[in-house]
Amino acid sequence: MSFIKGLLTWKYTLIISLSVLILLNILSFYGLYTNKFYFFKIENYIFPLLSIVHFVFLYVLWFKIKEDELSDPPMRTLEYILYFISFVYVYKLVDTLIILKSYNDFDNHLIPSTFLPLGYFILVLYAVLLILTFLAVSYRKQIVGTYLFDDMNQHVDHWK
Repeated sequence: MSFIKGLLTWKYTLIISLSVLILLNILSFYGLYTNKFYFFKIENYIFPLLSIVHFVFLYVLWFKIKEDELSDPPMRTLEYILYFISFVYVYKLVDTLIILKSYNDFDNHLIPSTFLPLGYFILVLYAVLLILTFLAVSYRKQIVGTYLFDDMNQHVDHWK
């Protein structure tokens, strides 16, 4: 992770994360086998809805770094939800990998020529999204700070 940190600053991490999320939101409606977009399937809306939390986390991280603020409980909650959503990203990565491995199972069927290029592109986007997610969290720990709320509360006298 430190090698990637040396290549990407926190600003580039946020910009690339936004770009990857937007691309994956668009491609979540795409059917690899049919080369068509499906807007009326409910399951295609799961990833865009979950990515809203990721967008909010990236905005809060950007705001905290720009304003030089400390972390707070809502940011911690967002990050914990993002950890859960990372499992969905892993699921989507594995699901795309399984779809790509099924390419040879359909020798007698007509598979679009875009199947492999777009499939590998989506696979790479999910892998990059996972790396960027954990890179953003590490930048939060490094720049914004850790979640030490007990220490902050010890310096406040509630009786005055």
